[in-house]
Amino acid sequence: MSSYKSLKEECYEANMELPKLDLVIYTFGNVSAVDREKGVFAIKPSGVPYEVLKPEDIVILDFDNKVIEGNMRPSSDTKTHAFLYKEWTEIGGIAHTHATYSVSWAQAQRDIPIFGTTHADHLTADIPCAPPMSDELIQGDYEHVTGQQILDCFSDKGINYKEVEMVLLGNHGPFTWGKNAAKAVYNSKVLEELARMAYLTLQINPNAPRLKDALINKHYERKHGKNAYYGQN
Repeated sequence: MSSYKSLKEECYEANMELPKLDLVIYTFGNVSAVDREKGVFAIKPSGVPYEVLKPEDIVILDFDNKVIEGNMRPSSDTKTHAFLYKEWTEIGGIAHTHATYSVSWAQAQRDIPIFGTTHADHLTADIPCAPPMSDELIQGDYEHVTGQQILDCFSDKGINYKEVEMVLLGNHGPFTWGKNAAKAVYNSKVLEELARMAYLTLQINPNAPRLKDALINKHYERKHGKNAYYGQN
């Protein structure tokens, strides 16, 4: 029996949530899950339809992209996942989709403004969109540099990856992360809903104002602050 059985199952279950949540079609998208103690992560194999995907198909790699276990080629985005795991040591799962509204904002090369309290329930900032990659970098180690593109965006905008667990890549699409693979998928669905709401808001009122700071802070703090009172103990 594989010593990575539980990690593969976690990764498999998270990947299977993507089509259930209408975040992917066909073979689009991928989720990975990390085991920090073993220094490895699990990821969906490339181009395998979700309806035939099995836990044993999941590929195990180290953070240098060396396959540790698995007979299939890992996701084409594997190097991006590996880069983020190495650089951001407190994340446990990463998800990447091509969900419609999220991708639309990425193609428009626009941050998603914080318009309402639904957004503020999850984060206090606009959802950042990294600028498109230069031609020179596209011709290089593309997937590896995609990870650097995300880091550069957060550095340039002064954003903490532990507070904002999502990003758009200009002309590409969304990446999300979290404490585990399930949380990364949760963040993908939240991002897609916030992207949809923001789009509709601007259709109704192209001059809609950003949510005022008092409401941003109230809604975020009541759910995530030290005196949070949302939910059950």
